[in-house]
Amino acid sequence: MKIDMHCHTKEGSIDGKVSIEEYIRMLRNQGFGGMLVTDHDSYGGFRHWKKNIKGQKYSDFVVLKGIEYDTLDAGHIIVIMPESIKLRLLELRGIPIQMLIPIVHNYGGILGPAHPCGEKYMSFRNTRTYRRDPKIVEQFDFVEVFNACEDEESNATACRLADKYHKPGVGGSDSHKTDC
Repeated sequence: MKIDMHCHTKEGSIDGKVSIEEYIRMLRNQGFGGMLVTDHDSYGGFRHWKKNIKGQKYSDFVVLKGIEYDTLDAGHIIVIMPESIKLRLLELRGIPIQMLIPIVHNYGGILGPAHPCGEKYMSFRNTRTYRRDPKIVEQFDFVEVFNACEDEESNATACRLADKYHKPGVGGSDSHKTDC
């Protein structure tokens, strides 16, 4: 099953321009079977899906609960949490990565760097945390190795990072609007 592992919705991200229902229709039309909602420091899009859409239609489409978390010191991190866990702490940006990792793991979640090798200032490899201790990658559960907003070289470098630390790779559109 193909799942877009990095989606921003207008219900949860300030810069999101596409409703979660429109995403589901678009992704289904492109042969995807699911999506991970990764709104910026918010579960707004996932909550909207759960309250207004889940169980009513799209029963053949999987919607996973995630967040793109803005850490204090390690850029953007994709966090995937069990649906039953209500952890509002993850909607408050700015937790240091060394605190975020055990919190997520203790509640049954998994996490990995978003666009880790991109040019963006919120990319993991551009942080002092990574430069000071690159082995922190060992504590992640996966690495985003394909991000549609990044260039080919950034994604290739992310693949090499995942391979070096034997981490599974995920990919996503990181889209905020329909043309992405």
